[in-house]
Amino acid sequence: MFQRSWDDVASRASLDRLMDESNGAELARLRAVSKPKAGIWLHAMPSPQLGTLLDNDSLRVAVGLRLGCKICEAHICRCGAQVDAQGRHGLHCVRSAGRLSRHHAINDIIRRALVSANIPSILEPPGLSRNDGKRPDGLTLIPWEKGRCLLWDATCVCTFAPSHVASTIATPGAAAELAAKQKIAKYSGLMENYIFVPVALETTGIWGHDGKTFIRSLGRRMRDCGLDIRSGAFLMQRISLAVQRGNAASALGTFASDAFRSEDT
Repeated sequence: MFQRSWDDVASRASLDRLMDESNGAELARLRAVSKPKAGIWLHAMPSPQLGTLLDNDSLRVAVGLRLGCKICEAHICRCGAQVDAQGRHGLHCVRSAGRLSRHHAINDIIRRALVSANIPSILEPPGLSRNDGKRPDGLTLIPWEKGRCLLWDATCVCTFAPSHVASTIATPGAAAELAAKQKIAKYSGLMENYIFVPVALETTGIWGHDGKTFIRSLGRRMRDCGLDIRSGAFLMQRISLAVQRGNAASALGTFASDAFRSEDT
């Protein structure tokens, strides 16, 4: 028997004990990070040339959020809410500093991957919108399958948000799946002529089923074009790293603007 088999038994027992002793957001964290794909960013090669190197602050916050460690002193957020030492409020704050940058990064990574697979695509396609006037995040310019082009819309929801924590305690990934269903409902008017895929993730790294299936399929197409056999895994790692960078920006963005060194000093 391999040593890993013995280690797995001890690790599982420790995890079960921690879950029995935890509740609330801590239990949601343990359930989320115990899922295999939630930690895929940890497998990325830290290379500045490849864009897979986390800066010191992002790495510290990412590891701290995953382990439930103290990442800051308790303070008042810029929105007026109380932030505890775990810093999770920033992940769902209405003034989240990392939301837009994370959203842009995820969509840019997907578009670049599609282009690498010889599938031209554009972001925020003009002239294509749902009933409320909002556009999907991206569109392939040639058919994806069944003679229809593909639309995608990405979102990253907070596992610990007050509106989600009850469901994520019971079912890891519940927030991502709910977000995906909401995206499908919002874009239902476009699904007659297009294939729509919601790319939904959670701040703890969990993937929604539809988004994970799409990224795996895209990875296979990249391999078929002669790229690395691990292209699908690398793609998931890059997106997961974008989530962690956004988490760090959101957590650190709860501090008042005068808490950081001025660029003029």
